[in-house]
Amino acid sequence: MEFVDRIIEQEKLSRLLSKEQPGFAIIRGRRRVGKSTLIKKVLTEKDIYFEADKTDTTTQMSNLSYVISHLYDGFGDAQYKNWRALLIALNHRVTEKITLCLDEFPYLVESDSSLPSVVQTLLDSGELKYNIVLCGSSQTMMYNLTHDEASPLFGRKEADFNIGPIRLPYLQEALGLNDIETVENYAIWGGIPRYWKLREDSVSLREAIDEHILSTFGALYEEPQHLFLDDLKDIVKTATIMTIVGGGVTRLKEIASKCSEPATNLSRPLAKLIDLGYLEKDIPFGVSAKDAKKSLYRIADPFLSFHYKFVPANRSFIELGRTALIDSLLDERLPELTGYWWERLCRDAVTGNTLNGITYSEARRWWGQVCIDGEFKDVELDVVAESLDKKHILIGECKWTSRENGRLLTNEIRKIADALPFTKGKQVEIVLFTKVTPNEDIGNSILPQEVIVLNR
Repeated sequence: MEFVDRIIEQEKLSRLLSKEQPGFAIIRGRRRVGKSTLIKKVLTEKDIYFEADKTDTTTQMSNLSYVISHLYDGFGDAQYKNWRALLIALNHRVTEKITLCLDEFPYLVESDSSLPSVVQTLLDSGELKYNIVLCGSSQTMMYNLTHDEASPLFGRKEADFNIGPIRLPYLQEALGLNDIETVENYAIWGGIPRYWKLREDSVSLREAIDEHILSTFGALYEEPQHLFLDDLKDIVKTATIMTIVGGGVTRLKEIASKCSEPATNLSRPLAKLIDLGYLEKDIPFGVSAKDAKKSLYRIADPFLSFHYKFVPANRSFIELGRTALIDSLLDERLPELTGYWWERLCRDAVTGNTLNGITYSEARRWWGQVCIDGEFKDVELDVVAESLDKKHILIGECKWTSRENGRLLTNEIRKIADALPFTKGKQVEIVLFTKVTPNEDIGNSILPQEVIVLNR
């Protein structure tokens, strides 16, 4: 699979490392997101890349010395009593500026907590001759390196690279998919390049799911546990919360009830999962983010959403290899899951973008009761966004099926829109986000191709 996207990150990191004075950068983000690949794309043959592991300090220094010796003969022959001695020795050997990258930096700190202070001393000495890049998958620790006032490296935020998932259009480019296949694959793998690579090696989407996720031998069968180990101490509680939310329980009180705990006990673990990008709050349009009463909790990552929808409840069948039952469940529920992420992609396509000459602010869902023809009805709207000039309201309906009637669907949405309190005095724009062009299309439908482009 070719390296895609990360254009801005590459340019920024290259610019930082090419300055006359030695630079410093922290590369952080969840496991598998492509941090190391980005770094290797920017480094040259004269630079030093070292990936740490969970061994003791003496072994780690010996391993790094060995790597450095390939650039500077004899460097590994000496014994270094601590990190300061090793890094200063490297400084003495450098004749032209290079970059030293310490990947999986949290493993090094785990065995020697003084290392950040050593790095800070070198950076502030004014004598350093090489760039230093620190990378790690523990999002909490890497964030705290520059944001925690107690950290020796606090305040160096200009060198902080937070690497997030890759955007939708690049999934299509990397795997050579058509528009519909792109959405269907995104609903499983999200924006994580490592998952894309696994998918690329399989003939079909279903084969990749069966081989890598729904098999005890699959590379991603236990993936959530590997992710959580980087940042979370109570893996049992984390897995419990994720399983409950993934199973469709989204209100705080109901989650707490399933956990057999008071809701107040869950505030911290829920907030942590949100900070890490594994959960998110679904807040209806027009409601303040501070109003927790109407908030719903959702899994924020497509892969984790798929995992917790299918794996925990069916683990016994997976362990027994009962593939017929699993295949039946996928046939039944996969279209619904794809439809959910299709809605997310449509909201992202609207947020901050211009459609038909109108630029919109953040798009959200909306749910509540409205009075239609004298009767109160429960209504859910997939996409609602207000224009930046506050003169227009976009209301969108998302359908991941092939038998929609554009005229009838638009008329239904229009009737609901007329009854909504927040549409009064606004020009309502009805948009249908559909998998294929609907029957009786009246020109207000947006297909996957445009949604993909808008998500760039």
